[in-house]
Amino acid sequence: MNQIQPSSKALELARQVLRIEADAVLALTERIDGAFLEALSLILNCRGRVIVSGVGKSGHIGRKIAATLASTGTPAFFVHPVEASHGDLGMITADDVVIALSNSGESSELLNILPSIKRQGAKLIAITGNPQSALARDADSHLNSAVAQEACPLNLAPTASTTAALALGDALAVALLDARGFGADDFARSHPAGALGRRLLTRLRDVMRTGADIPTVTPQATVAEATREISRGGIGMTVVVSPERRVLGIFTDGDLRRAIVSGLDLPALTVTEVMTRGPRVMSPEKLTAEAVEMMDSQRINQIPVVDENGLLIGALNMHDLFKAKAI
Repeated sequence: MNQIQPSSKALELARQVLRIEADAVLALTERIDGAFLEALSLILNCRGRVIVSGVGKSGHIGRKIAATLASTGTPAFFVHPVEASHGDLGMITADDVVIALSNSGESSELLNILPSIKRQGAKLIAITGNPQSALARDADSHLNSAVAQEACPLNLAPTASTTAALALGDALAVALLDARGFGADDFARSHPAGALGRRLLTRLRDVMRTGADIPTVTPQATVAEATREISRGGIGMTVVVSPERRVLGIFTDGDLRRAIVSGLDLPALTVTEVMTRGPRVMSPEKLTAEAVEMMDSQRINQIPVVDENGLLIGALNMHDLFKAKAI
């Protein structure tokens, strides 16, 4: 069976698609004006939810816009206009805002449900490529997503137009996120599963080593005793603590290597003579993401964890963060 090989012009065609779609999105920046602010105001003052609707490729884009809105602090869901005509209009209330997507602005499936939406009292935001369309004229706010051309060589398949509509939806979601003061903790609550949720929700108290698992020595310990404690603890360091467990310093594998290279008489030294003084410490309430950032910026691999009084209550290293899938 003969295999089909791409033609020599495939790469240039692919580049042309990306250029056309990039130009289409860039052109939208000139249209972020009062109409965009009007649409934002409708959603910010909405006492209900945002319902996104569209048919065909616009419907697929609408589903993604609804998902992005919901995950960034604006309760939203998608309703297919055909299903709306068969009972799902009951999902829409007077307190809601409907975002309707149609490049032509003349999709019959959407136009058929407009009277019901209007009678219900819901506000309507239209995203179309035709400001003179029926959908645009009937909307309380219209966002113009018109493009100069589709990226399809036939200028038929929805490509640049769907990209532009999607970008407008993202612009709305991000502007709403900022207006609501939606922060990292809020984002984490709507993304509890997977790596993102772990990174934003897991705190040091959830992954740190405690009790006898924390390698510690007193200031009077010898370098040999401190080295044995490093080996026992398995996190590449031991914390040097006062009798009340205040952190005086840490002694790491690196400190040991530097002491050996310097030719120091290690058997004659106590750990305080070779330890790192004033080490970085963190609170147990800090997010693991903050620990990763700090460890990376300071080029360190271990962190003692202290309570509000500065007393040692835990410790961890980069491997603990890997194991917790916080990285």
